[in-house]
Amino acid sequence: MTRPDYHSHEEFLNRSRKLQEIRALGIDPFPPKYVHTQKTAQIAVDFEGQDVGHSEDAAQGKTKPFFVQGRLVLFRAMGKNAFAQVQDETGRMQIMFNKDCTQVHGLASEELSPIKFIEKKLDLGDIIGVEGHLFRTQKGELTVYAKKVTLLCKSLLPLPDKHSGLVDKGVRYRKRWLDLITHPESMERFRKRSRILAAIREYMEAREFEEVETPVLQNSYGGAQARPFTAHLNALNQDMYLRISLEIPLKKLIVGGMQKIFEMGKVFRNEGIDRTHNPEFTELEAYASGWDYYDMMDFTEGLFESVALSLFGDTKIRMTPETESSAYVIDLKGPWKRMTMKEAIRTYGNLDTDQLNTNDIKAHLLKKTRLDASEVQKASRGSLIAMLFEEFAEPHLIQPHHIIDHPIETTPLCKLHRDPEMRKEGFVERFETFILGREMCNSYTELNDPELQRELLEDQARKKESGDLEANPLDEEFVEAICQGMPPTGGVGIGIDRLVMLFTNAETIKDVLFFPLMRPED
Repeated sequence: MTRPDYHSHEEFLNRSRKLQEIRALGIDPFPPKYVHTQKTAQIAVDFEGQDVGHSEDAAQGKTKPFFVQGRLVLFRAMGKNAFAQVQDETGRMQIMFNKDCTQVHGLASEELSPIKFIEKKLDLGDIIGVEGHLFRTQKGELTVYAKKVTLLCKSLLPLPDKHSGLVDKGVRYRKRWLDLITHPESMERFRKRSRILAAIREYMEAREFEEVETPVLQNSYGGAQARPFTAHLNALNQDMYLRISLEIPLKKLIVGGMQKIFEMGKVFRNEGIDRTHNPEFTELEAYASGWDYYDMMDFTEGLFESVALSLFGDTKIRMTPETESSAYVIDLKGPWKRMTMKEAIRTYGNLDTDQLNTNDIKAHLLKKTRLDASEVQKASRGSLIAMLFEEFAEPHLIQPHHIIDHPIETTPLCKLHRDPEMRKEGFVERFETFILGREMCNSYTELNDPELQRELLEDQARKKESGDLEANPLDEEFVEAICQGMPPTGGVGIGIDRLVMLFTNAETIKDVLFFPLMRPED
């Protein structure tokens, strides 16, 4: 079997030689367990400004004992002492090794002293455990005086160069482990992502939503305009689909009698990759029996407010885009601005769709945009209004906006508008939330009329048969469930990755996914 190129690199060969020498000394370079109790950042917080003693006190064991574990990232020998820094997920801690007092776990050689083992056999990137006592250097830096050092993992590959660093973003995305080691801001962003997910669950549970799980692998697909990924199930000799939305099975649970439910899970869409899209992404969907889209607007505002307060203690977020010279503040405090789609076009695009006939709209789109002319020419009036919004209003929605009342052509799963005039024009009770010009969520007063639901889904199926790759097949099982009776229901879907982008000031979705989809390396 062919070995990778790095097996011939000098650094790999030297470290591999040291690995064999360490084993020959009777030391296990990969022990099964190590118990440590303190994080480096917490040590710094707990002892900030305190007099913890000097190195002489630590040498005699008179100062507070500590166990720390981390990756060796800096090392310098200074006579009878050697100084190093170890890094864990929270930060770095300085370590002092002493010629007379520091021991190495498992080392019994008379020819190699512990300090020489540390200098000669350890490399930057190795993971070590240190047992010792805390003191401050003459410059005031908190340091652990190492009494016992345990090698926890011998690394065979070097860390990225400490001067040039890991600057290639493609490498950072493909080899996220190196990014996390070398860029503390990346580690903090992903730790913040975990806190965001916890805050969302706390918000949902406080409002008596139950978390559920539904299948990723499905017999049919629906709930969004998207091409699916297909798979083949050998056991049943049938094609299957990775879900493109969480919506359909969650509505079936509402039919079954569940009142308030949510799911956070992976969704897959076989579509383009750009700054805000990845074919695999995380979505939150929530449904509440008895609610409508107005309730969901309030609910969504509360969710974003709650997460902001949990992270920052404030609903105002300072954004500093890499591509712009000035920072600005996004205020998530509700109530957010609410505009119909037509009002948004009138406000930000200076176009009154009520004064334009269908041909006028087509002419404007063809003249002012780069949209495909054939798509514009065959589009219905409702679809044309949606195009106007996307082209002329959407980029202006920087502060939070709920854009309400969309044309029925934009979704087959939403209830017709309760206002007779809006219903007559073909508008539905749907809103999308935009922040920073990005769609953040999508919500409906859910359609529960089985006759209209069948009609709309049959229309989708006909579009699919005519070659529309993003149209959905007719899901008879879903229609049957709606025929069983679904109560009035409000539903919302929120892209978790875009939400994390907002709260971590990330420029691209790749920055908030541990392993975004990338083209394989040659």
